Amino acid sequence: MADSTPPASPSGRPVYVIGGGPGGLAAAYALRARGIRAVVLEKSDQVGAAWRRHYDRLHLHTTRRLSALPGLPMPRRFGRWVARDDVVRYLEKYAEVHELEIVTGVEVSRVERTPDGDGWLLHATGGRELTGAAVVVATGYNHTPYVPDWAGLDSYTGEFLHAGDYRSPVPYAGRDVLVVGVGNTGAEIAVDLMEGGAARVRLSVRTAPHIVRRSTAGWAAQYTGVLVRRLPTGLVDRLARPMAKLSVPDLSAQGLPRPATGLYSRVKEGAIPVQDVGLIDAVRKGRVEVVAAVDGFEDGKVVLADGTLVSPEAVIAATGYVRALEGLVGHLDVLDTLGRPVAHGARTPHHAPGLYFTGFTTPISGTLREVAMDSEKIAKTIVKNGGAALSRLPG
Repeated sequence: MADSTPPASPSGRPVYVIGGGPGGLAAAYALRARGIRAVVLEKSDQVGAAWRRHYDRLHLHTTRRLSALPGLPMPRRFGRWVARDDVVRYLEKYAEVHELEIVTGVEVSRVERTPDGDGWLLHATGGRELTGAAVVVATGYNHTPYVPDWAGLDSYTGEFLHAGDYRSPVPYAGRDVLVVGVGNTGAEIAVDLMEGGAARVRLSVRTAPHIVRRSTAGWAAQYTGVLVRRLPTGLVDRLARPMAKLSVPDLSAQGLPRPATGLYSRVKEGAIPVQDVGLIDAVRKGRVEVVAAVDGFEDGKVVLADGTLVSPEAVIAATGYVRALEGLVGHLDVLDTLGRPVAHGARTPHHAPGLYFTGFTTPISGTLREVAMDSEKIAKTIVKNGGAALSRLPG
């Protein structure tokens, strides 16, 4: 991997890929496999930076076979549910095997049309101005940690951190911890803390999630997600209800009632079901206590939505991330009101041809599987539309 500005090509413009995570690497490979020069611009000093920051316990909730990127299977020795460190090793090997052109230490701050209107101008670290025939934005769904603007947070005297800064339960052994948020991250951190010896673990829930078994009798939940991916939302909602009753016990008495809205309807809104890696048993046995949503902080205590005041020694906010694309492309009118790209995969905004986005959805069939498929579609479209403007690889 290089750490300097890539040289200009006399035979056309390269495609710039912003982000050296799975989506960016897959897109670069798919382009290179078609003879197109693709340059990955990564702001950190290594590929897979976001994966390196995840907590130690993390394993993929999608199977090894359906999580590989194009052109390189994941090794069988990684097991069915691949660990965080093995995902990082895989991404490093992927870049090496495919000889991807990756420039590290370069952060792109703004993308705009070139003056001639035939390409894209990227403004990057150190005053760099890079001109590409097309741009693939792959900066990641979990880009910038989000913390709600809770009143009185500055008065809290305990330890406060976002889930993105959590690594292991070791520092919390013997302590009272409140985890805020019951997405997959919050649920898994709560279980991790409980198993790691925390004295008390409470899980603050605003909206009860759909919970699914990661695997039932060897059948991965992801397989079902793939099968229903393109079925009507209402139909999937109806099919999911009896399955949930059969596989997941009623936890209403413990504070986790079955959601009133359908599973796939929630997915369409961006709420992926919680894959059970121990939460069901932990809640059922009272080892993880479900409490109301956090409303704010007062006199060093946490105020819950039901009026209860609690005094945990540490609060871990598993409150999600924002895409943070506004500074990069917000001026191009390519984002919706929530800051998400209006077009995704091989589709481009009608007024921004040559600008592609990958990895900004949360599909029920698995994000890595989706970015792998997107990479091939994006590369085909770029080759089809790029013509002589594209920089071609020798041979």
